[in-house]
Amino acid sequence: MCGFAGEIRFDGQAADVGALQAMAACLQRRGPDSAGIWQQGPIGLAHRRLTIIDLSAAGAQPMVDSELGLALAFNGCIYNYRELRRELEQRGYRFFSGSDSEVILKAYHAWGEGAVERFLGMFAFAIAERESGRVVLARDRLGIKPLYLASGPRRLRFASSLPALAARNQAGSRVDPELDTGIDPVALHHYMTFHSVVPAPHTIVRGVRKLPPATVRVIERDGSWRDSVYWQPRFSRPSQQYSAGEWRERVIAALRLAVQRRMVADVPVGVLLSGGLDSSLVVALLAESGQQDLATFSIGFEAGGGESGDEFAYSDLIARTFGTRHTQIRISNERLLPAVDGAIEAMSEPMISHDAVAFYLLSEQVARHVKVVQSGQGADEIFAGYDWYPPLADAPRERALEAYAGVFFDRPRALLERIISPAFLAPSDVSREFVREHFAQPGAQTALDAALRIDSTIMLVDDPVKRVDNMTMAWGLEGRVPFLDHELVELAAACPPELKLAQGGKGVLKDAARQLLPAAVIDRSKGYFPVPGIRYLSGGLLDKVQAALTGAAARQRGLFREDYVQKLLAAPNEIRSNLGSNVTWQLALLELWLGTHHLG
Repeated sequence: MCGFAGEIRFDGQAADVGALQAMAACLQRRGPDSAGIWQQGPIGLAHRRLTIIDLSAAGAQPMVDSELGLALAFNGCIYNYRELRRELEQRGYRFFSGSDSEVILKAYHAWGEGAVERFLGMFAFAIAERESGRVVLARDRLGIKPLYLASGPRRLRFASSLPALAARNQAGSRVDPELDTGIDPVALHHYMTFHSVVPAPHTIVRGVRKLPPATVRVIERDGSWRDSVYWQPRFSRPSQQYSAGEWRERVIAALRLAVQRRMVADVPVGVLLSGGLDSSLVVALLAESGQQDLATFSIGFEAGGGESGDEFAYSDLIARTFGTRHTQIRISNERLLPAVDGAIEAMSEPMISHDAVAFYLLSEQVARHVKVVQSGQGADEIFAGYDWYPPLADAPRERALEAYAGVFFDRPRALLERIISPAFLAPSDVSREFVREHFAQPGAQTALDAALRIDSTIMLVDDPVKRVDNMTMAWGLEGRVPFLDHELVELAAACPPELKLAQGGKGVLKDAARQLLPAAVIDRSKGYFPVPGIRYLSGGLLDKVQAALTGAAARQRGLFREDYVQKLLAAPNEIRSNLGSNVTWQLALLELWLGTHHLG
């Protein structure tokens, strides 16, 4: 797990080493252990390393294989790298390190772009070919690892975070003065409509795009490029019929394998234990496999607005049941305000979920104990755990768009027109059009299938997955998500909707868990990472929100209609989105993020 950046010049000039250094400096927290720069003619790569596999200098990056004429910068982990290495050795390849990074290099040389289909893991990487001048960028199937791009006629730059592309040099000047840091109206429409999700390739900044998940981009020496998408889950039933019991056994077997895969490391691996079904299952499966002295961690906040701030009763129960070495982390309101600033600084893109602050604070403490953790993110999206899924069960397939928009969109277009200033309002309902196009793709037999497909391949990528990556990496902590093992995702996609919706959601997963977990954890009402101090704004945080929405920078940008902002601030905790989010926080978070990163 690391961070990397790169530049490709198309104008005959050498890659700018100073710019690479500045971008790498922005990624230092993703890779605090070491740094490296490689430059050859028009191509340059920069890397910040977090040592997880092959802790020696032999695994350092950028990694250059002079014999093969390849250079690599890589972020992530290839869980089956040992198996691939043995296969490559049988083909005659010789290795100089014990790293998964070198396996990527050799695999690319052996199998070309198709090598990504053999990788089990999470990854984003750039490979430069010495002879052809070609550069290959790739991202894993579920977009667990990020890759941002800023292109122009003279060069392309890429990095593991958006702010790195807007880096400044030691003199304080932006290393790319040509970067368009203005607001993208299409992205703003998505942010305000699609539950703050901005689907690839857009970002909130006009001059920055992101490589979509499951995509390989090949960039030639002259700047021309092509994309290939190498994976898409099928949301249709298999030809072979399975009973409910057989589905249960298939699911737990696939999850068991996914959890074991994610124990590959040369350092200890812990678990973020919320006390919910998903993370508890990860702990149970590790205990079942004989894992000893497993470190688990949970977090809690002060209550607020009549809402509890912790779920320690459940996480403590799981820790006792499986004998883990458990750490309870309690956060006072005094620690929340500075953590909001830190979390916003760590965001590659604006993310309104209060979970981000919880993960930021949790990761800060966990990183003092371990370098790698598994977590339960992704189960709700692939096994229909959210409360907006049951209303879709009876919706006709031809009315899937209307049904989905009714339960998931933050607000209708008509209301959006009363919030966003005309200069920043997209010319049409681009969010509805995006979902319509996605739902029209082949497959996804039912309305629920269509919703789960867009949530697992779009919403999941640019909300919970990005949140885990950004907040863990802010503290040099590698977060692994077994529920996003692509083979498990494929299995869940094929599972009949009624089995997923049973028992209030995630029915098939709950059935699988009954042989492992206490009933109190399985049958509890669904919980979230509770951070009452953000859901119910008050005190210093409310002061910060008010300043962000009414300050000189916000007035100059003019994103939102002033009358609507004043309406929000008159009752900052009353107006909620369709899914219950605090609208005041949604607007303020965007302003705070733009101000923190000097964008917009």
